[in-house]
Amino acid sequence: MLLPETEGSGGSVTESAPISVYLVDDVPELRELIKFGMEEDPGFEIVGEAGDGRTAIDGIAETRPAAVLLDLSMPDMDGFQAIPKIRERDPDVAIIVLSGFSAGRLGEAALELGADRYLEKGEPGEVIRAAIHDAVTARRAA
Repeated sequence: MLLPETEGSGGSVTESAPISVYLVDDVPELRELIKFGMEEDPGFEIVGEAGDGRTAIDGIAETRPAAVLLDLSMPDMDGFQAIPKIRERDPDVAIIVLSGFSAGRLGEAALELGADRYLEKGEPGEVIRAAIHDAVTARRAA
């Protein structure tokens, strides 16, 4: 897991409007699992999903989420190609990469391209929710 330092703690944000999240992963079953795990916390709302980066860019522009949970390895347009395009269209959105690849150099590359956080698939739901919460909070404070 590669998380830049931020202030604050993760967890639920039920005291305010839920954080809107757009899911991007080419495995529909994984998107369903993530959606199920996110929606058990009233502090989060899934506003859209896509199976590739190209479709995600249009969906993100339409839904204007606070955060994007993005896989790297996808058909048509991968996460590395999508990150700068998403960032260009919406500089305020928090981009959290959730990848099957270990952080290392790929995590550093994703962060250099404009991602806010890098998580490895398999992280517990509370870690994913905390990373999204912290990334959104940091973007809103900037």
